[in-house]
Amino acid sequence: MHVKKDGLEKPAIDRSRPNPNGVREAVHAGLLGGLAGGVTIWIYEALVWVGAQHLLPLSGIPSNAVGLVFGNAFKMAIGAWAYPLGTLIHFGFAIIWGVLFATLWPSARRRGYEATFVAIPYAAVAWVTMHIAISISSRDHPNYYDPVVIIGGVMSHIFFAVPMALVIKRQMSNAVPEM
Repeated sequence: MHVKKDGLEKPAIDRSRPNPNGVREAVHAGLLGGLAGGVTIWIYEALVWVGAQHLLPLSGIPSNAVGLVFGNAFKMAIGAWAYPLGTLIHFGFAIIWGVLFATLWPSARRRGYEATFVAIPYAAVAWVTMHIAISISSRDHPNYYDPVVIIGGVMSHIFFAVPMALVIKRQMSNAVPEM
């Protein structure tokens, strides 16, 4: 069976059977979406945390993840290695969150939800989850009871999640038919 879309004839997607490429597509889309979100959140941090709020120097963004995960003493002890390690931690978690979103996206899409609508609460869940984990793993973290920290953290994660979701939506648009 074929369907016409944009004047082109394409094979219809049979939803009665599981998609054998679904995991591969989700990983690929999640990887790209996570990378896009990871870059975007760093741009947000550079503009807001560094430029507007003067919370840290621009050079402190990559190593920030090391301080949050392992503590500032460890970050200082490893010196320049904090930059590549922080970058790996940052993008590693960004990709994990991207792949998770990509596995959830087909279900939300079939229910008629827009990617940005799903991304906003996803951002809040990601921020809460990450910062509970940070609170458990290290004592070197901002005061998570401070409303400024909460709002700033959720905002930064919205700047992560929305571009991530849009990239994943675009990457998986052939896998999930339009509603």
